[in-house]
Amino acid sequence: MPILILGLILFLGVHSVSIVAPGWRDATIARWGEGRWKGLYALTSAAGFALLIIGYGLARQHPIVLYTPPAALHYATLLLMLPVFVLLFAAYFPGRIKSATQHPMLMATKLWALAHLLSNGTAADVLLFGGFLVWAAADRLSLKRRPARAVPGAPPRPANDAIAIVGGLVLYAAFIYGVHRWLFGVAPLP
Repeated sequence: MPILILGLILFLGVHSVSIVAPGWRDATIARWGEGRWKGLYALTSAAGFALLIIGYGLARQHPIVLYTPPAALHYATLLLMLPVFVLLFAAYFPGRIKSATQHPMLMATKLWALAHLLSNGTAADVLLFGGFLVWAAADRLSLKRRPARAVPGAPPRPANDAIAIVGGLVLYAAFIYGVHRWLFGVAPLP
């Protein structure tokens, strides 16, 4: 579990700089330059992400069960995951979906985390998905007090909504019918 915790600290920590210290972030970028900042940010994120994967995998070998979700919540998870991939696409293909949700990536993260907490009850699950849920909620609240930064992506246009919906549903289907099992060893459908 220590590796998972270290991964969460690194990954969510670097993603929290804008939440807790936006002035320090901006001053550091001014001193170092954007390229150097992005390089350090990317390296820290990648290291944290790798530790998350390794730590979660190790924790799953000796699970500590905190709660056992009812089997029916598995279907709630499938339903909550349906818009997640569409929202991820909408973050990079801005259209009406992005305008309506304002921050589709954060909404996708919250839905993903909540959905997985409904179906998984080990300590590692609560740390991983609960950590992401708390982080996404904190980031969303902090955006009300600070200006949002532009997310690189396609220029806004009406066709982007169709791209987000079709792309998201195709990716959802791919995860349901094989990718999730291939990546994580768990089949979403019984």
